[in-house]
Amino acid sequence: MKKISLSAFILCTALGIHAQEVVWQKDIKSSTQDFLSQVITTIDQQYLITGSSIQSGSGKLEAGSKQNNGYDFHLIKLNQQGEEVWEKYFSGQNHDYLSATVTTQDGGFLLAGTSYSGKGLDKKEDSKGGSDIWLIRINEFGDELWQKTLGSSSDEEARAVIQTTDLGFFVAGSFVSAQNSQMKGYGSKDVLITRIDKNGKELSQLILGGKGLDEVEKMIPTKDGGALLGIYSRSSEVRVSGSEKGSGMRDAGSVSDVKNPNPVSRTPKQTENFGEGDYWIVKLDKNGKVEWEKNFGGKGDDHIRTLALTSNGFIIGGESRSERSGNKTVGLEEGTDLWLISLNERGDEQWQKSYNFKNRDILMGMSVVSGKQEDGSSKSKGILLGGYTQAEGRMQTDDETFWMLYLDQNGNEQWRKHVKGESRQKEERLSDLKLNRDGSIVLAGTSAEELGKENWKIVKLGDKQVDQLIEKFDIKIYPNPVSDYAYVEIGFNDFKQADILLYDMSGRQLQSIKTKNKVTKINTQALVQGAYLVTVKTDNNRTANAKLIKK
Repeated sequence: MKKISLSAFILCTALGIHAQEVVWQKDIKSSTQDFLSQVITTIDQQYLITGSSIQSGSGKLEAGSKQNNGYDFHLIKLNQQGEEVWEKYFSGQNHDYLSATVTTQDGGFLLAGTSYSGKGLDKKEDSKGGSDIWLIRINEFGDELWQKTLGSSSDEEARAVIQTTDLGFFVAGSFVSAQNSQMKGYGSKDVLITRIDKNGKELSQLILGGKGLDEVEKMIPTKDGGALLGIYSRSSEVRVSGSEKGSGMRDAGSVSDVKNPNPVSRTPKQTENFGEGDYWIVKLDKNGKVEWEKNFGGKGDDHIRTLALTSNGFIIGGESRSERSGNKTVGLEEGTDLWLISLNERGDEQWQKSYNFKNRDILMGMSVVSGKQEDGSSKSKGILLGGYTQAEGRMQTDDETFWMLYLDQNGNEQWRKHVKGESRQKEERLSDLKLNRDGSIVLAGTSAEELGKENWKIVKLGDKQVDQLIEKFDIKIYPNPVSDYAYVEIGFNDFKQADILLYDMSGRQLQSIKTKNKVTKINTQALVQGAYLVTVKTDNNRTANAKLIKK
């Protein structure tokens, strides 16, 4: 990847075509098949685009730089205007695929991917055998802080990572049991969850599985410090004795080191599949132990893709090829439909709905729109979905393009839109979607000019229909109280430049920062403990004030 261009585009709706506020679009050109995995919104409202690429040998490589001939972790950070801040590769000597990334509370990131490399180039630890999970923690500038290889003689792959309330992490993936391996699963493929502290030290591991294939697709943090797992399950329950159910079967080894004092816990699947493939939902507590599990499906193949937290529970979503059957109460319209289920915090079903764009509909991203109630509590107002439609035998006008679908809090469709670039490519597939606090939307996916050349396409929209649902504010400071760095977010949408002024309580000005950004980082390390005033003045004579507390 080497060429980045800025272009305009038109957004089409189901009701016709009309102009939409387009903030910016980036097209990141590639000469190889590059995989885009995620778009991450950073604490200061910038964007990290992550995926896997084969580095180009022309132009970008400096003398003595590290490069291999396989896939590497590939990261591009964009600022709030969509301009490139930095680009990084992390390379092993073989193929390395970046699967998931999470923003850390200090403004950096933890990368989780699947590595086929031994020690060498950027990889500092030997392979454990087969494919391993490769973790790299970086700061906001892309500099490595530490890395860790998790693995065994089995094949492990990373699929998801979250940061927990104790600043540690849950890393979720899958593994295939190998003969004579210390890793013992229940079926052909099982789920592996590793809990690590903020420095990468392994704390505990958990194996989940049934008699068949189970692959984790998504993991999100829960309000109580635990995690919710969305697993694509093609396995039946594992029948165990009553004593085994209560004991939490344990192995003697660890995924990354058989001498590790932390043993591997094993929890068998206790719910039966309804069809070819089902949604298997597992809730973990903050210590990584199973609290409850639920299974949803019809007689056909139902593939979970994504999860989201609501004010009173969860939304789970994916694709379904099942008619009404099992515990699926909505029918199938054509090809593959979108299937959403709302759950309360105990995992009990609240409602389920299906939606169709024709052909094979694939759900890739989901964001919940929330707002404040009179008592100060948060309430979910709606659900924004993003994905693409894959043609099955016949191409229609909007096949192979990004789409968005907006629902109210009860799953009732409000509107749908297709997103097209200025030059329509044959295959355009959304990888991720993020809803920002100001109501803007970032979509990231691939756009193929020809087979094997998947360019990255990043689009930022300002959507007035979503903007009306977003809570409005003039100024916001976080974290507050602050110890080192704070972020000042300006709520006004119509300024080109602003001054951020910091005063002590006597009115003495301590800092003055000019900014074009909606979110700006300020340094409070030199301040003594106490209260301060932050004032924002924009170039169109708008002013806002907020109190900052230094710990």
